[in-house]
Amino acid sequence: MSMIRLLLAEDQSMVREALAALLGLEPDIEVVAQVARGDEVLATAREHGIDVALLDIEMPGMTGIDATAQLRDALPDVKVVVVTTFGRPGYLRRAMESGADAFLVKDAPASQLAEAVRKVLAGERVIDPGLAAAALADGASPLTEREREVLRTAADGSTNAEIAAALHLSQGTVRNYLSMAIQKMAARNRAEAVRMAREKGWL
Repeated sequence: MSMIRLLLAEDQSMVREALAALLGLEPDIEVVAQVARGDEVLATAREHGIDVALLDIEMPGMTGIDATAQLRDALPDVKVVVVTTFGRPGYLRRAMESGADAFLVKDAPASQLAEAVRKVLAGERVIDPGLAAAALADGASPLTEREREVLRTAADGSTNAEIAAALHLSQGTVRNYLSMAIQKMAARNRAEAVRMAREKGWL
């Protein structure tokens, strides 16, 4: 039996260690590396010659979705299983667009995660059925990439001037993007637009 070499990326150490211990009990899976940051995934994957990366979405340094895109570009043979605490339909859509092979909620049983790892190596796609249904019902994000970027930068309460400086845009352009995003989301203001977009996983 050939061992599946797995990289585990999860910022909460207790969750990461528990996952590593449970997956390590599988006879054909070896957790060869663990990282707590999204921006360490690619270098670690290269160093350890992994078969599958199991990535959390919300991590410091880089999201699991962005790390998925990096892996897809640099190491196309590596399979990616994305897990999340937050069953947000927008996350599923973005993870798949980034090249993820599987998308599961983190509280899935370890046996289900292990089975997903085996299935993606066999060329299958594995998606949590509840999230798939919700993503279809929810539809695609109406926001453009630029609108999403402006909303994301506005999320910490930055002023239009600060957003403009951070994104190298004029304040008028920032105002336009924000008002378009607010309008598309049918929100009352930018704070509500940020909250709604986060809840749907669009940011």
